[in-house]
Amino acid sequence: MKSLLIIGHTYPEPSTTAAGCRMMQLIELFSEADYQISFASTALASERSVNLDRLNISTRAIQLNDASFDTFVSELNPSVVLFDRYITEEQFGWRVAEHCPQALRILDTEDLHFVRKARETALKQGIPVSEAQLYTDTAKRELASILRSDLSLIISEVEVDLLQKTFKISPGILHYLPFLVEGTSEAANSKLYDFEERGGFVTLGNLLHTPNVDALLYLKKEIWPLIRKELPDALMLCYGSYAPQQIQELHNEAEGFLIKGWAPQVSDVMLYGRVCLAPLRFGAGLKGKLLDAMVYGIPSVTTSIGAEGMHGTLPFAGTVTDDPVAFAKASVALYTNKSAWTQAQQNGFQIIAQRFQKNDFSSVFIETITNLQQDLATHRTDHFIGQVLQHQSLQSTKYLSKWIEAKNTTASREGASKVCFEDTDEVRPEYKFRRDEDAD
Repeated sequence: MKSLLIIGHTYPEPSTTAAGCRMMQLIELFSEADYQISFASTALASERSVNLDRLNISTRAIQLNDASFDTFVSELNPSVVLFDRYITEEQFGWRVAEHCPQALRILDTEDLHFVRKARETALKQGIPVSEAQLYTDTAKRELASILRSDLSLIISEVEVDLLQKTFKISPGILHYLPFLVEGTSEAANSKLYDFEERGGFVTLGNLLHTPNVDALLYLKKEIWPLIRKELPDALMLCYGSYAPQQIQELHNEAEGFLIKGWAPQVSDVMLYGRVCLAPLRFGAGLKGKLLDAMVYGIPSVTTSIGAEGMHGTLPFAGTVTDDPVAFAKASVALYTNKSAWTQAQQNGFQIIAQRFQKNDFSSVFIETITNLQQDLATHRTDHFIGQVLQHQSLQSTKYLSKWIEAKNTTASREGASKVCFEDTDEVRPEYKFRRDEDAD
């Protein structure tokens, strides 16, 4: 029996995060390839998490710095282990390598965290994002995780190029796997609402994700007043889960800037809006909101960061600009010009058809995994630096974790508070569940 263990930082929430959608797409790929799937996490499921039990996926609560995981993974003995981000691989990768050495270890990067964080730092320092300092401690950690893994899934061609050319990562341990769209047709596209049937500007995104928070603040302060000046009756409808107080305070009906909260279905937002706005000033990976906009036939105005990796050499499904004045002008133009709007919509349909079709990626992905499993020893020898890093990190992480484990055992006997090793910090584990701060 082919078996997959997914170790998740959080349970997937596809209705709130692009990362949740990504995880569900991966689960679907493995399920279609007849893998028996288990999902383990140190977090608890939230009210918006997918019920994995209904999908015949067994779930397991695991603990950091606890030998119970060693027993669990040894008994499960999965043929493939998937880590949902580099932090999860840091925490549990060495344990998997020690107790299930023949398991294929896959890292889903989601996006390159070190790129996103470096761009955020550059923005705060007033440095062009294109000149962000990438050679950071976060980069060292994430790149080490990529090198330790047998295969890393990269969601953007831009990030594949960066890893290979700038950081000299071997293409043999990287696999490009973008967001996937299952089937499109002219007949289905023709049934979408047209220009006259739509109204309002829309944007959406998980509002624990700092790029989305910054984009909304930037939109409200710099861009929306310019749009509203030209279109005084226009509405800006902002959807997103877990909105912090500073975002809720942006709600202003007199200005037509409306914070709408969580949208259970993306279609509820994208089917009826006329133009999607995504003024992202930093970030990485692919932007799920822009792909959704194309699927539902709504043109977008975004930045170079937003459009990165989305359209390749094809015309974008709208306008790309980093200047707030030009952004506002482009937004007004798309909103009022049916011909330009229709062309942008068609561009989006073309991008989806040529770049994100599930059938173009699914069989190659499973074939790659199968081939690696058939000769895993040779693969690891060919990429021996990963074994070196695995050895060194296993020793250092192992003994720090065991020290904390012993400390927790002593603390339990004495009735004191426990500590846990997570993301290299000792923190108190009094959380009920994590919400995904690293998702689009």
